[in-house]
Amino acid sequence: FYHTRLHCYVVIDLKVVDFQPEFVGKMNFYQTTVDKQLKADADGPTIGIILCRGKNKTVVEYTLHQARKPVAVAGYRLLPPKLKAQLPDASQLKQVVAEVEVPDEP
Repeated sequence: FYHTRLHCYVVIDLKVVDFQPEFVGKMNFYQTTVDKQLKADADGPTIGIILCRGKNKTVVEYTLHQARKPVAVAGYRLLPPKLKAQLPDASQLKQVVAEVEVPDEP
């Protein structure tokens, strides 16, 4: 993603497991790739965000202690089954999108 107010790229890595220190090495690779392939001189530092199922604050702190690039680690929660059951499934969403009329461009 590109953050238009910060004028920098944001790389997001979604993990389905708890945070592991080696995720930062992979994020560093992603950030370097964006810096070499996409980033312009006027852009700010590429930001990395690692979204994990869970995290141990101490492990994250020790892992990021000497990180050279801006990286954040955040946890996420899945929807409770009761709430998830109230949401439309993929086929229902596809049907709604297919029914939406797209206006002609002028």
